[in-house]
Amino acid sequence: MKLLYIVPNINNEGGVARILSLKTNYFITQCGYEVHILTQNNGNTPLFYSFHEDVLFHDMQLKGAAPLFAFQYYKALNQYISLIKPNCILVCDNGLKAFLLPFLVRRKIPLLLEIHSSIHVQEHPSSHAVFNSLKQNLQYHFKKYAAQKYTKVVFLSNESALEWNVRKKAIIPNPLWFAVNSAAPLSSRKVIAVARNTYEKGLDRLLPIWKEVVALYPSWKLELYCGNYQDLEVLARELGIQDSVVFLDPTKTIQEVYLQAATYVMTSRYECFPMVLLEAMAAGVPCVAYDCPCGPRAIINHCVDGLLVEDGNQDEFIKQLQLLMRNEMLRLEMGKKAQDTSNAYQIEHIMPEWQKLIKSLK
Repeated sequence: MKLLYIVPNINNEGGVARILSLKTNYFITQCGYEVHILTQNNGNTPLFYSFHEDVLFHDMQLKGAAPLFAFQYYKALNQYISLIKPNCILVCDNGLKAFLLPFLVRRKIPLLLEIHSSIHVQEHPSSHAVFNSLKQNLQYHFKKYAAQKYTKVVFLSNESALEWNVRKKAIIPNPLWFAVNSAAPLSSRKVIAVARNTYEKGLDRLLPIWKEVVALYPSWKLELYCGNYQDLEVLARELGIQDSVVFLDPTKTIQEVYLQAATYVMTSRYECFPMVLLEAMAAGVPCVAYDCPCGPRAIINHCVDGLLVEDGNQDEFIKQLQLLMRNEMLRLEMGKKAQDTSNAYQIEHIMPEWQKLIKSLK
C-alpha cells in the first residue's frame, strides 16, 4: 500500500505536523505501508518533529500570482502523482487549493480530505466588513461544494462534521502522541497556553483576561509557548502585566511543561480538534477554553473535566479561571477526570480506524 500525503508544510511546530509524524510512523512500522509526503516551497526542511526515516519527502515550488500559482500546482501535482503512483491520496490542507484538488487530479485515485480547521476559519482580521463577509460567504459555499467531490472527508469530531454536512464522511479523532504515566500535582501557581501566535489562536484575547486575573492573584504567572511573540510583548507592556507573563519558544519536551502547570487556558477564535487540550488533560491538567467553533466542545465535558466559556465572554472567562486558581481541590478533581477522558485517544484506539478506512477504499 502506497500513501501520498499532500500538505503545505510540516517544518513547523503545529498540530498537523505533529500528528502527521505520528500517523506516518504507525503506517510504516505497524502496517508496512510506503508513505510519501508532498509539501510546497521547501515545506519539509528543517523538520521540527521527528519523522520515520523511511518517509519519502517531495516538495513542489509554487511561486507567482494566483493564475501562475494554480498552473504550477496543477502541473507539479500530477507529475508527482504519476511518479509515485499512490494507492490513496490524503490531503491535509484546508486552504482553497485543497478544494481545487479533486478537479485537478488526472488519475482515478481515492482522495481523502482531512479537515483540521473550522469551515468558518478566518486567518486575519478584516477592516472591510462588507467585503470580508462576501468573501467568507463565497469561500464557505465553494468549500462545501468541493468537499463533496472527495472520495471521503475525514472529520476529527461530530461537531466538525456538522459544520460541513458532507455525505461521504468518516469521523476519526487525532491520537495522543505521548502517554503520561504520572499526573501534574497542580500545586504550582502557573497557568499555561501553547499555540501559534496567529489571529486564529487568539492569544491577543488572553492577555486582557490575564490583566484582570493577576490583579487578584499577583503571585501567579502566565506562560505562553508560542514563538514569534514580539507583538504580544508589546501588548503585555501596554496592559502593565509584563512582569507576570513569560513568553517562550515552542519546545519538543512540552509534556514536561504540562506536568508543571496548574491550569491550561485557550482563547482561540477558531479550532477543529485542539490537541493541546488533550495533551494538557493527559497530564491531568484542567482546562478553561472559549467555546469557539468548533473544537473545544468536542473534547471538554463542561464542569466535569474542564470548563467551557461562551465564545468572547471575557468576564465569564475571568470568573471561571479564577475559580480554578483559588480551588486546588477542584483542580485535582477535574484533572483526574480529564486524564480519564484522554485515555480514549491513545494511538492504539485511533489508528486501527485509519487502517480500516484506507483498506475499504481499495
